[in-house]
Amino acid sequence: MTTTCTAPGKIYLFGEHAVVYGEPAIACAVELRTRAQVKKTDAISISSDLGTTGLDFEVHPYVCAAIQKMGSPEVCIKITSEIPVGSGLGSSAAVTVATLAAINIECSQGYEKEKIAQMAHEIEKEVQGAASPTDTFVSTFGGVIEIPSRKRLDLLDCGIVIGNTGKGASPKKTAKLVKQVAVLKEEYPDSINPIIKTIGSFAKHGEIMVTQKNYQALGKLMNVNHGLLDALGVNTIELSALVYAARNAGAYGAKLTGAGGGGCMVALTDSQVEVAHAIEKAGGKAIITRFTREGVLQE
Repeated sequence: MTTTCTAPGKIYLFGEHAVVYGEPAIACAVELRTRAQVKKTDAISISSDLGTTGLDFEVHPYVCAAIQKMGSPEVCIKITSEIPVGSGLGSSAAVTVATLAAINIECSQGYEKEKIAQMAHEIEKEVQGAASPTDTFVSTFGGVIEIPSRKRLDLLDCGIVIGNTGKGASPKKTAKLVKQVAVLKEEYPDSINPIIKTIGSFAKHGEIMVTQKNYQALGKLMNVNHGLLDALGVNTIELSALVYAARNAGAYGAKLTGAGGGGCMVALTDSQVEVAHAIEKAGGKAIITRFTREGVLQE
């Protein structure tokens, strides 16, 4: 028997960087999935786009950590993914959650979803040195989630387009950007603290707009949020080119998603094809997708 589980990636509607200082954020699962196929065998083997290995923490750090966390059962694991790596879309959380869930079922370990999310967060922390529980929580449970309360909001029923700059935002780069904002905050508290607070306020307003399905207003706030992230120094010229291209093509709103410094932006739109075309024209790789209420699933 083979067990296959998939787990979604995520985007932030609001709250990057401010969430580090206890401000609220809104994160959403998107229908881009990582798939883990697990089969009991007589030796551990892992295969993915990165190659086929045994327990190799250099090549497959998250999968190896997941195997260890589950008591090192002898399993053969095959990973495939629709989520670009190092792009701020939660690719490491998705591979960790999908792997844990598939081993859990294949080896009859009996863990609940809460435990899967907790173990996945521990693994991200071990591998990266620091990690927010947001990515692993959203990947496990799906939906639209207000952080830190973990309150579930209504699913947005408009389309989204993700634009990938192709400039990866590695965990090291993310840590550097978080530090950079912290230094700025220390140097100019009177100016930077209100920016952080304002970004947090978008999540509160956003919650109401999500309930009202007021995507026009949500988009406006996303645009302002992007401007403030730019003010914090985490935007890039490539991200802005894609953001403005999406807005000019009729998106409700567009902003970077994740830590910045590269990676992806996200546009809220009901004219996905036009927006995707504009993003490609501006030099990005466009991914048309949708929000999903499904977290980790067995196929």
